[in-house]
Amino acid sequence: MSNHKRVLIIDDDADFRAVVSALLASEGYDVVEASSGHDGLAHIGEIQPDLVIVDVMMESAAEGYGVSQALRFQPQFARLQDVPIVMISSIQESPDELFARASEVGMIRPDRYLTKPLDVPRFLATVKQLAPPAVAT
Repeated sequence: MSNHKRVLIIDDDADFRAVVSALLASEGYDVVEASSGHDGLAHIGEIQPDLVIVDVMMESAAEGYGVSQALRFQPQFARLQDVPIVMISSIQESPDELFARASEVGMIRPDRYLTKPLDVPRFLATVKQLAPPAVAT
């Protein structure tokens, strides 16, 4: 078994998943892909990711928020609640900006929020900060 950090990418855009997967693999990460929030959550227990990257708009306009809320607060994901979440979306406003007056915004807040098109250096710095790559021995 690899000692590399495992990243789960949940996004309905196959091209985006392929590009980000290749980028992360080139940086030494093991990458697993899911094409929907439902698919990602259904397999997350066996995947055991060190980091989750999730889009907001997939099968529904707010699906990524549901994934974030589920991982943080649903009992079946309790052992994964500390896994960092990076939300990446074409929505330019973060959840904190979009839902500034909502007291429940903390229930969907990711650890980091990035926008598409992806700023690759910023994205890689974010990933390395939240899930530092394994050091070769």
